Amino acid sequence: MLHLSASLWILLTVCWAQQTPLPTTHSPNQNRGIKFRLAGYPRKHNEGRVEVFYNQEWGTICDDDFTMENAHILCRHLGFTEATGWTHSAKYGKGVGRIWLDNVICSGSEKSITDCNSRGWGNSDCTHEEDAGVICKDERIPGFIEPNTIETEQRQVEEIRLRPAVSGAKNRLPVAEGILEVKHKDSWEQVCDAGWTVKNSRVVCGMLGFPSDKKLNKNFYKRIKKQAAVKRPPKVALKPRSPPKQTPKQKEIKNNSRLYLERQKPAFRLHSVQCTGSEVHLSLCPMDFYKVNSSSTCDGSPVVVSCSMGHAISSSLLSNKKKKVTVQREETIRLKGGSRPGEGRVEILKNGQWGTVCDDRWDLQAASVVCRELGFGSAKEALTGARMGQGMGPIHMNEVRCTGLESSIWDCQYKNITEEDCKHTEDAAVKCNSPYMGYERTIRLAGGRTRTEGRVEVLYGPRGSERWGLICGEGWGTMEAATVCQQIGLGYVSSALQETWYWDASNVTQMVLSGVRCSGNEMSLQQCTHHGTVSCKNTGTRHAAGVICSETASDLVLHAALVQETAYIEDRPLHMLYCAAEENCLSSSARNANWPYGHRRLLRFSSQIHNNGRADFRPKAGRHSWVWHECHGHYHSMDIFTHYDLLTSNGTKVAEGHKASFCLEDSDCQELVSKRYECANFGEQGITVGCWDLYRHDIDCQWIDITDVKPGNYILQVVINPNYEVAESDFTNNAMKCNCKYDGHRIWIHNCHLGDAFSEEANKQFEQYRGQLNNQII
Repeated sequence: MLHLSASLWILLTVCWAQQTPLPTTHSPNQNRGIKFRLAGYPRKHNEGRVEVFYNQEWGTICDDDFTMENAHILCRHLGFTEATGWTHSAKYGKGVGRIWLDNVICSGSEKSITDCNSRGWGNSDCTHEEDAGVICKDERIPGFIEPNTIETEQRQVEEIRLRPAVSGAKNRLPVAEGILEVKHKDSWEQVCDAGWTVKNSRVVCGMLGFPSDKKLNKNFYKRIKKQAAVKRPPKVALKPRSPPKQTPKQKEIKNNSRLYLERQKPAFRLHSVQCTGSEVHLSLCPMDFYKVNSSSTCDGSPVVVSCSMGHAISSSLLSNKKKKVTVQREETIRLKGGSRPGEGRVEILKNGQWGTVCDDRWDLQAASVVCRELGFGSAKEALTGARMGQGMGPIHMNEVRCTGLESSIWDCQYKNITEEDCKHTEDAAVKCNSPYMGYERTIRLAGGRTRTEGRVEVLYGPRGSERWGLICGEGWGTMEAATVCQQIGLGYVSSALQETWYWDASNVTQMVLSGVRCSGNEMSLQQCTHHGTVSCKNTGTRHAAGVICSETASDLVLHAALVQETAYIEDRPLHMLYCAAEENCLSSSARNANWPYGHRRLLRFSSQIHNNGRADFRPKAGRHSWVWHECHGHYHSMDIFTHYDLLTSNGTKVAEGHKASFCLEDSDCQELVSKRYECANFGEQGITVGCWDLYRHDIDCQWIDITDVKPGNYILQVVINPNYEVAESDFTNNAMKCNCKYDGHRIWIHNCHLGDAFSEEANKQFEQYRGQLNNQII
């Protein structure tokens, strides 16, 4: 065997390394002709998909091995001082063309991305579903000059509006009709209508939160365009003639339009916009800009757009008859877990059962189809990875592929999946463009330590004499506070407060609302019911209603199938029920029993409660108020956490489980999720996101005392967090119900499901089946 000295081996290694090219892009000469830009949507001027111009072609960067060090360098390329974050999986949409760089690894000290290790230019095994993006700090490098390119100009088309063409209409919200204007620097400029199409209008309406454009009478367009056009002197002087008689309404429109024209002088910014109608943002359409100081003029008039109001928004404004139609239209698709209208996890109805959509290949086109189908505009974001919480039940779709022009998600291409293909950790969600309603202008928070908390102050009174006032804290609860947080745009409710004496006082002291009650479907607090006249026992800021809002919230869901699998009857001797009797876990007739002789008949079952939200579920009460229970050997953190009821066919309660006191802990968790809460040794209590609290069927009080129940057919109902004491992102999935048949000796539990798991038709069949069983009782 040949042995080399250490020095000779090092010399040979160096020589070999010099002759063997490494798969890197660290040559300084490769920076020549390389450009960088941010693209995609949704984004701002300092964030987006990273695109690289190399070899006369624009391409993207794969997110494999991407780090913050990569993002810092790329942000400096783009003229920003540093990065504040980066994104993966084509968050800003998929790019086109080549994927120029893959497996880029930077240390952070490199001057250029070309100095970092990678697989080499154009050598990648990625798809555009893995395009990387960056979020740069909005602070420019001193002296940096941004290239004046068409991409730079298109980034300026980020904000648009419809300016009402008739004076006075601007006070009516939402604005669904008017002259299209694009914000350029500090001014609003208009778009030339030469070559404008309905496809362009569809994109504009989608950005503004409307599902489609509306076809109007051509005379309307002619009148508005004529009013908005620049006046030109007539070529031939015509003999004046007496105008035709006009109705008072026509005179009002004419006078208002003339006032508008006197204030407006068209300044055109865009022309030759060519959208296909599937774009989610106007900046994604090919377009031409009028050059500064150019002599080019518009051979036409300003663009006028009229949008159709979506049923999601109009339902609160239209008659009850139309509201019924709205409900029917929304029965096949819904959003769950969002903090505001137009946001949430996508759930679709198939074979009478609600299920979710897998996020594989989920993009803005598919998300926009969902948004428009629900009555909103195009999608702002297509969220992946259960960003709006995990659903339950089946996953109906995978790899949804839409063009963006479909009327329903069912018209898109998709794959049926199995459990191995996708899990609820991959549930797709959306954030839709919604019309500006101005609701946040009529409410505010005051006195809190941060902007997410404070006393609720509302603008109240007749127009012209509005005043700010407080809301009586009596009866103020989670639903009301959740409506406030949503209306202001602060996410979910964390706490609803009936006393706010510990916050700074303000000059607003008068109570203007009391008895406020919200159902959870309102878009603003003003849509909730309240007392006709203020009635408040405790006046003053001490007892004013307050809220604490949060960006995230928990979402508890009961595992319905486990209830069905574990249910059984036990005749338990009284001498084994002393501890349960102390906790009031037996029906009232147990007090008259011949203790310790005899028994109680118990319907027992396991209860597994999952936290599928995005925040840990914590008990409302602090540790100082927890109650020690000697029998069970742990503290109880919540008095009322779950109701167990047995109901007749007409909803009458015949038996209930008095399971009142609970300790909350993580019994088990999903893969890669660690337990955080346990009841032992006065530990912290709660349920971690991705974990569940299991109360086995053999645990004390995990039952319903049915000793006094007669044979028959019933409904077993379990409700979690029944009084809404702790805030959640979704309360509609907190109830579970099952068919229950009891013959006096045995019991059959079947068809267990969450209260919102089936369609209305399936729920009716559930009720009919129960009625049929009642007729079969012997």
